[in-house]
Amino acid sequence: MAELWKSLPSWVRNIVVPVLVLILAWNLLMFVFGVVGALLAFAVKALVVVGIAAAVVILVKKAAKN
Repeated sequence: MAELWKSLPSWVRNIVVPVLVLILAWNLLMFVFGVVGALLAFAVKALVVVGIAAAVVILVKKAAKN
């Protein structure tokens, strides 16, 4: 691997490789943020559904008493 690295031209080692590393790091970061965002969105939707269901149960119980 070291021979391959040393055989690359200096402009590839100094410009192309760091740019590719930055692009890969950015894509990985956006993937992580996307997964976390999707999980948070799912959690919020689940809480909304549970809240609506609880409100319906409370209203049905209240209506059954009357």
